[in-house]
Amino acid sequence: MPASCRLCTDSFPLVLIMAAIYQAAYRRVALFCRSHSTYVRKMRYLNKLKEDDSLCRQAQTSGTFYLFHNLSPFLQEVGQKYLIPQLSAAGSLEKSVIEAELEGSFTDLRKALFVVDEKDSPFLASAQALLRWHDSHQYCSKTGRPTQKNVAGSKRVCHASGVTYYPQMSPVVIILVSDGSRCLLARQRSFPQGMYTALSGFCDLGEAVEETARREVAEEVGLEVESLWYSASQHWPFPSSCLMIACHALVRGQQMEISMNSLELEEARWFGLEEILEGLKRGPKSAKQDDGSFLPWFPPKQAIAHQLINEWVKQQTSHPPQVQ
Repeated sequence: MPASCRLCTDSFPLVLIMAAIYQAAYRRVALFCRSHSTYVRKMRYLNKLKEDDSLCRQAQTSGTFYLFHNLSPFLQEVGQKYLIPQLSAAGSLEKSVIEAELEGSFTDLRKALFVVDEKDSPFLASAQALLRWHDSHQYCSKTGRPTQKNVAGSKRVCHASGVTYYPQMSPVVIILVSDGSRCLLARQRSFPQGMYTALSGFCDLGEAVEETARREVAEEVGLEVESLWYSASQHWPFPSSCLMIACHALVRGQQMEISMNSLELEEARWFGLEEILEGLKRGPKSAKQDDGSFLPWFPPKQAIAHQLINEWVKQQTSHPPQVQ
């Protein structure tokens, strides 16, 4: 997770996010954590950076930075790949100057997450989420006075009230529903044409994950969940900072007819294994047909919905459902 952020003011506001600061201080950290693993030393060092302003200032001189403009990260297109240049010093330059000198462009985060390497996408998502949080918490909700961030950007403090604010995520449950031989995918009107994904919804106050999953399936497609199991989780920066909690749900012993909530969804339907396999091979460009319509395609591999769909495929191919 980014340990520091810095706002550079000019005719175009540019933000540089510290992304790699551990190696510069590795030797010093190892002296007092010699009995622990590299991972433990790294986590303790990063945790200390959040609270120790002087240590964080030292790290800024030797760290590397990701570059953002208006919440859009900077990417370089090299051959068939998109790379994220990591800068060793912060500066204050106009957007056009940076794009010309570094031979790249600032790219919308949704597009960026799907073209960069998997190791880079979590950093970009976390960085933008942190920037967005700072932008929306500049004033204290209790006093209305301005809040001040610490050097690491890990918190904001209202000195008038003494209240400390920390970045938070909203829990969202994403559920892949199956009836044993088919899986249910849906789309909203705001989605790119042809894209289908798993059902999802924010946790209501006081709800457990299981309660949210069952409620969302009932509300959106009118089905009752018989059993539910956890798969994985992922930070997702849209619409703001969210913790996506991915689950599989089984519906059986009832009417399988979908009763879709048209206020939430544009379409929801069952997909068989062969159609899922074909859809996984497609992207937005290859899904478009000559008549302008779109064949179904699914979220790219960086999204946890893709993982859920792949897990369902593996389950179907390793343990094919028996015909009753």
